Amino acid sequence: MNHTVADHILDRLRDWDVEHVFGYPGDGINGLIAAWGRASDRPEFIQVRHEEMAALAAVGHAKFSGGLGVCTATSGPGAVHLLNGLYDAKLDHVPVVALVGQTARSTMGGSYQQEVDLHTLFKDVAAGFVETVTVPEQLPNVLDRAVRTAYARRAPTAVIVPADVQELEYTPPAHAFKMVPSSLDRSAWTSEPVTGALERAADVLNSGDKVAILVGQGAAGAHHEIVQIAELLGAGIAKALLGKDVLSDRCPYGTGVMGLLGTRPSYELMRDCDTLLTVGSSFPYSQFLPPYGKARGVQIDIDPHMIGMRYPYEVNLVGDARTTLRRLIPLLRRNEGRDWQEAVCAEVERWGEAMSGRAAVSAHPVNPERVVRSLDPVLPDDAILTADSGSAANWYARHITMRGTMRGSLSGTLATMGCAVPYAIGAKFAQPDRPVVALVGDGAMQMNGLAELITAARYRDEWADPRLVVGVLNNRDLNQVTWELRAMGGAPAFPPSQEIPDVDYAAFARQLGLTGIRVESPDEVAGAWQAALDADRPAVVDFVTDPSVPPIPPHATWEQIENTAHALFQSDPQRTDVVRQGLKAKVQELFPTSRRD
Repeated sequence: MNHTVADHILDRLRDWDVEHVFGYPGDGINGLIAAWGRASDRPEFIQVRHEEMAALAAVGHAKFSGGLGVCTATSGPGAVHLLNGLYDAKLDHVPVVALVGQTARSTMGGSYQQEVDLHTLFKDVAAGFVETVTVPEQLPNVLDRAVRTAYARRAPTAVIVPADVQELEYTPPAHAFKMVPSSLDRSAWTSEPVTGALERAADVLNSGDKVAILVGQGAAGAHHEIVQIAELLGAGIAKALLGKDVLSDRCPYGTGVMGLLGTRPSYELMRDCDTLLTVGSSFPYSQFLPPYGKARGVQIDIDPHMIGMRYPYEVNLVGDARTTLRRLIPLLRRNEGRDWQEAVCAEVERWGEAMSGRAAVSAHPVNPERVVRSLDPVLPDDAILTADSGSAANWYARHITMRGTMRGSLSGTLATMGCAVPYAIGAKFAQPDRPVVALVGDGAMQMNGLAELITAARYRDEWADPRLVVGVLNNRDLNQVTWELRAMGGAPAFPPSQEIPDVDYAAFARQLGLTGIRVESPDEVAGAWQAALDADRPAVVDFVTDPSVPPIPPHATWEQIENTAHALFQSDPQRTDVVRQGLKAKVQELFPTSRRD
């Protein structure tokens, strides 16, 4: 039998140490599917329920493995379905390669079935590299460039292979004119700023009395250096949401996540500081950064395209976070004054009491903050967490304490619904010996999560640790948008768009042979989490929660307060419960030791 182009593509993926490809079959990739059969399913083809889930699972795999995510889809509609997950990869700077089928070359331009202009379709999302293989000799160069570019630019790339080309006999590029050979090696490299720039940065940081450090996902691996600088400068440390797992939340001067979903200590750290050091973050919400002119700033980022954004930094250092910080540390002077850092620590402790109080207040029937707060103490120190977009992200940001080797992520910049369960599946294939927990709203669960439970059930026996726990915040409401309508638009909840059906998620899980638990009382919450984590298979815990518990930002503007009040008095169907729960939540922030009921 001839060794085909499709066979060679799988050979080359194995050479790049790719072990899993997430996808869904279709006739546009029949050649690849046949090659998988000849290759004894290496790399393993992971069949998800939808091509968007393939791309999102690839993103999750890349985020939690530190390597490359790979997905595949057929021509036409399959290719279109990949887009949302690939945009998630692009906006969160994650290396993913998409292998996409196309109609046969002989039909292209003939308005043939499933013919889509894939270069136009992918030219934005895969701007770093998108190419169509039209003859065998283009390989392996095209695939190698897609992989190297995805790694180098931390972005998605796309390789398009027409159906007939997949089945051609593979012939390598010759040592000849108009042939492009290739190589596999991707040696490690680093980038670091010049000495003069480091010295200017040190001058700025040494001049500060109230230093704030903001870290994002680009600071991963630089935990010790960040703590060392904070100790030298007497600084507080805030985290962008994608950087939540960069620093342990047990650090006493770590203020937690900042922004709309963040903490009040992080808000106050940025508001009151006189110096800002940002490491590996392009945090977009500039209103949560120090007021312009109030603080001097230094930024460190490995990507020169992303440097100098969001704030008028005096010094922009282009370089790897860990390498740059290690060179910066010897240039810094110890700030002997500790009043600023001690005040930060006191506010962090007070906020922890307030969050504990908010989680303990009564609700009907279950307070969603209690659900996530109760998960925190029972999480293993090596757990991986995924959170969906929506109100679940609020509680993940504020109530989960990162510690040990815990990892966590969500769709940070695209903020797409339905990412948590496919992320979790990608995480299980990346780290099959670690427990994974997904926090999902009921809207996202209905959108994508229910179908992907089928995927979890299918592959559960492949994972050394079978624990994949999905916690569903079931409030029968598209809650984040409901609150945005009130706070941003001054409009009451609109039930025809916001209310969703009450589904028995636990019963669906049990139908698939998984563990399913439904919780309708606050007294059952902690035990349900423990039972799910003790199970010998994936589990779904369906928490029936109160939609009126407000995701109050760390600092509500007068406009937001006015809009919400206006919305509630326009016959908002939940207005009485919202006012009651809002008052109880705010009391806990102002008086953390107040009674919980």
